[in-house]
Amino acid sequence: MTNSQALIKTLDFQLDIQSDNKSLLYDATLEARQVYNETIRLAKEGVDWGAIPDRVADDADLVKNTTQRVVAKALGSMENYYEYDDFGLPSHAKDGTYPLRANYEEGYNLSLTDDGDVAFRISAKPYNHVKGVLEGSDAHLDILKSALESDEWKIGTAEALFHDENAELHVNVTNTEQTVRDKHNSRTVIGVDVNEDNVALTALSEGGVEDTLVIDFPEIKFERHRYFTMRKRVQNAGKKSIHDTLEGREERFVGDRLHKVSRHIVEWSQQFEKPCIVFEDLKEMRDSIDYGTRMNRRLHHLPFRALQFHTSYKASFEGIPTSWIDPAFTSQRCPMCGHTERANRHKKRFKCKGCGHQDHSDRGASVNIAVKGVKKLDWNVPALNSLPQVRKVRRQASGAVDAPTVTHPTARGYQADGRVGVSD
Repeated sequence: MTNSQALIKTLDFQLDIQSDNKSLLYDATLEARQVYNETIRLAKEGVDWGAIPDRVADDADLVKNTTQRVVAKALGSMENYYEYDDFGLPSHAKDGTYPLRANYEEGYNLSLTDDGDVAFRISAKPYNHVKGVLEGSDAHLDILKSALESDEWKIGTAEALFHDENAELHVNVTNTEQTVRDKHNSRTVIGVDVNEDNVALTALSEGGVEDTLVIDFPEIKFERHRYFTMRKRVQNAGKKSIHDTLEGREERFVGDRLHKVSRHIVEWSQQFEKPCIVFEDLKEMRDSIDYGTRMNRRLHHLPFRALQFHTSYKASFEGIPTSWIDPAFTSQRCPMCGHTERANRHKKRFKCKGCGHQDHSDRGASVNIAVKGVKKLDWNVPALNSLPQVRKVRRQASGAVDAPTVTHPTARGYQADGRVGVSD
């Protein structure tokens, strides 16, 4: 994002449907699934993407602009697969509901009632509307009410969907006045190294490394493998409906964890003066991964890009800019002397073959990312004579648990025998 872009926030609400036709909205979400499936099928067959919206709209029993928005989202899934492969090639044979995407004042409308509630009207089918009031957190309701009354906010697209059989509406609102700070007006660069079981952070200013942190989330890798195994079994048994249910649960689980981790990253970054969060550009990651069938599946389906997106989204709403750097050799380069060699790294341990520096390998990579971010901003790279002790935070259901990386006595402190201690 640049300093001239407005900020967008998604507000989540439950629908208290009062027009006695909840089934109409449910049927519309099933029709949206058919639109999605047909879009994916045509895209796979090589039909020109520009011709797909009109072709699908002719047979869809939905409001035309709603159909076009669903088609656009489906094509976005295909584009995301070709660029990043976060969740694999989209299927065109899924069943069940799919979010009904609509434009404000075309596919849906909102208004304030005399009682202070926010009323909604959703065009579920042509000439058929679902009406009621929104329920949700006070914070989200306050923002939406401000958007309805103030020029500072603009209401955009929304999605009506069913989550655990409960009807919801997710509304996008844009703040037209608040913008993201220009990244060149930053004083601290936050290098973010995203891995399959953790994310490592390093804050680098002109004075050197301010702090580092490793956030562990091994449950994402574990749960994705567990769901993959279960889906394989039910697929072999021919139970497609259970397969799709498991896939939905997996995506919701992963999405929830990504939101929590990304929120932690942004909150940690906010303690530093004018931070700029820097990521590796992983656009070509899918093409560069080739470690055999099993390892390829593991790495192709890890949500690297999704975590970056969630973090960037949350950071922008706090006015924090983000930047992207070339990921080449960030995990192999010694942050102390610059010696670069594949043999420097072995799993979570980094030992430089040039100067002997030892470190947590992911933390070292985050330092290198921060250094590249500094260079991209045309700063002078500070001398890195020493690095702080690595701290770990593990995401658990009850929250974050803070702990030092090293627990054995000889390496608990900042230096141990002239070397920075690292964990096993």
